[in-house]
Amino acid sequence: MNKGFSYTLEDEKILEYMKLPVQDKLKWLEEINKFNELYLGKKEKKIREKLRQGEI
Repeated sequence: MNKGFSYTLEDEKILEYMKLPVQDKLKWLEEINKFNELYLGKKEKKIREKLRQGEI
């Protein structure tokens, strides 16, 4: 893999996450998005978008 990023999780962590209620998953996602908007600068947001697009 030359571009983007990847990571692995243990099966136990995935199963643990699957047990969470949907509301908890959505709340976590909303909190992460708010955090990113508050604390990432323009440069970091551009880098994040390039990673998402597979450009880097």
